[in-house]
Amino acid sequence: MSDQLKTGNGNADPEWALVQFAIREHVSRDLARYEKMWAYYRNPLELVRQSGLAGAGGDGRGWYRSAQEVGLPSRIVGAKSSGGIGGERGRREVVIENDIGWRVQTMVDFIFGSPVRIESLSENKATKEAIEQVLESIWESSGGIAMMQDMATLGHVFGHVDLLVRIDEDGLVGSRAWDASRWISIETIDARRGVALMSRSDYRQVDAYAVHVQREIDEQEKPKVKRNGIGFAKRKNGQNTGDSGSTQTVSEVFTREGWSRFVDGERVDGDGWKFLPGVVPIVHVQNMSQPFVYGGIGEVEALVGLQDELNTRLSDRASRVTMQSFKMYLAKGIEGFGGSSVGPGMVWSTDNPDAAIESFGGDASSPSEESHIGEVREAMDKISGVPPVAGGIVRAKLGNLSSANALRITLMSLIAKTMRKRVGYGRGIESASRLVLDALDASGVLKTEMRDRGVRVVWGALPVIDEETVVAAGRAKLDLGVEKDQVLDELGFGDADPGVV
Repeated sequence: MSDQLKTGNGNADPEWALVQFAIREHVSRDLARYEKMWAYYRNPLELVRQSGLAGAGGDGRGWYRSAQEVGLPSRIVGAKSSGGIGGERGRREVVIENDIGWRVQTMVDFIFGSPVRIESLSENKATKEAIEQVLESIWESSGGIAMMQDMATLGHVFGHVDLLVRIDEDGLVGSRAWDASRWISIETIDARRGVALMSRSDYRQVDAYAVHVQREIDEQEKPKVKRNGIGFAKRKNGQNTGDSGSTQTVSEVFTREGWSRFVDGERVDGDGWKFLPGVVPIVHVQNMSQPFVYGGIGEVEALVGLQDELNTRLSDRASRVTMQSFKMYLAKGIEGFGGSSVGPGMVWSTDNPDAAIESFGGDASSPSEESHIGEVREAMDKISGVPPVAGGIVRAKLGNLSSANALRITLMSLIAKTMRKRVGYGRGIESASRLVLDALDASGVLKTEMRDRGVRVVWGALPVIDEETVVAAGRAKLDLGVEKDQVLDELGFGDADPGVV
């Protein structure tokens, strides 16, 4: 594929046309869905009024709108007003509680809440130390544990995340192992930017990979043309160019033979791989495995419907509480009552036997409403596997809270999902590390044998495991013959490096 991508004008290559088609399909079919998943996770605020002053249909507080309001019925959010900016007619109390956000963040904390260590499986001690040092420096220069947390966040939201191993091949030539982090980096590619071209014979194999983004351009760079489907615009001579607005499209295409960069559909750079021939430098990580498809299973999609239902019922309850937070009176058959107030010590008299003063309003109890809201929250707990206690909220007695067993039983679902995800994310880290070692060996920077390039991820203990249990496990390992230094390192009392931080 890349031989055709590297020659002449990119628009004339049939393979580049295939890449364009894949990007266009991604933008038209998948991008809007991914943007919604991200909006439900982040729930960003949209500014609709420059000040807090009430506008047409406004209430004096509506200077913002939340992204999750898109899932609320019109009886709550109202209808757009013809006058004013962001004004709505019939807008009621809107309550948004972003349960999705804190649940995803809790899952990420359980997976990458502490530094991880990448351990070489080489039997040669000197080679083992050299590999671990160079991998640690490359991962830390790429972002360290914060980058791994970003990787997990993107995977949880979109269902999968890709790791791109970038190599500055000219700079890597002649460098030293301790300086390799200047020329090799590992980058996370989220589902909104990454487009995979899968093999026709194996759904697990990637024939090519495109990173498609739009970037801002200067005023002088703005060409006066119209766009077509995916950000590629047509000039009069048939070539593609940028938008008449303020953005241009940049597409990087990675294949087994090399890479190419296209700006507004026109190839501007590219070269073949010197150190990774026959390899697409992409590592695919599924958050939760999904057979026979490229994308994995995310955590946000399954919670969207319940999040909308929760926000709807909370908004309904807020509206009811607002209407019932004060008492109102209806006077019938009493002359002169209008314009007067009802207060202590006041006496009203009338000759009308049918006269009455009836009160209504007040914060009346609504058991069915509270029960429904509680059931929605419980459903979100079951689907996500994240109970409120994982966020520090204890609603009921959990036995002896000083016991780690009581906590583990309560968090059993979250612990099981965390261990399962660590397999997938750990495999992604190991695969990216092996690509790095392959490139270092091929460039002569760090020569290793194939058997020396195996690595494994050593995870920290889960937050619910207490120190006494960890120490007991260490003693058991010593009894089984595990080296003392290794046990001390795992307990955090050794002299070894703690890992990627």
